[in-house]
Amino acid sequence: MDLRVERSEGQWTLAAQTRLELGPAVEEALLKGVPVHFVLQAELVRERWYWYDQTVAQTSRHYRLAYQPLTRKWRLNVATEPLSVPGLAGSLSQTFETLPDALAPLRRISGWRVAEGRSLDLDSKYILNFKMKLDPQQLPRPFQFGTATLADWNIALSGKIRFAPGQIQ
Repeated sequence: MDLRVERSEGQWTLAAQTRLELGPAVEEALLKGVPVHFVLQAELVRERWYWYDQTVAQTSRHYRLAYQPLTRKWRLNVATEPLSVPGLAGSLSQTFETLPDALAPLRRISGWRVAEGRSLDLDSKYILNFKMKLDPQQLPRPFQFGTATLADWNIALSGKIRFAPGQIQ
């Protein structure tokens, strides 16, 4: 996983390149019309030598990936809140022809705002913790019980990067 913190227009943004791969069981469920939900979380922590590290900012994104068998299209919804069927109206939606095309936005994240520019002290050091996981609680009930122990359904990626805001151009 490749993580970068960038300064852009008075904001601190995250760019990430992940190696997200779906197992055969997840792909099969998707092809049968079962939507899969992913949660991406970013936490910005200021390192302190005299006390516990201080959490400066936290943010999350929720993705819903679904295959529509009638149209043979893949749909990816993105929102800042958990996505439920009635709640899809508050999300951004994109349609794709193939599964690799639909997974591309999950594999390449750019311009995700994690903090305001003035909220970081330029002389301090920070850690950005990044997590991506499949959200089993958003799966239909029959899948919630049987998938917890299966390797194909345990999708989780994480990474961290240390940086000093004063050194980033």
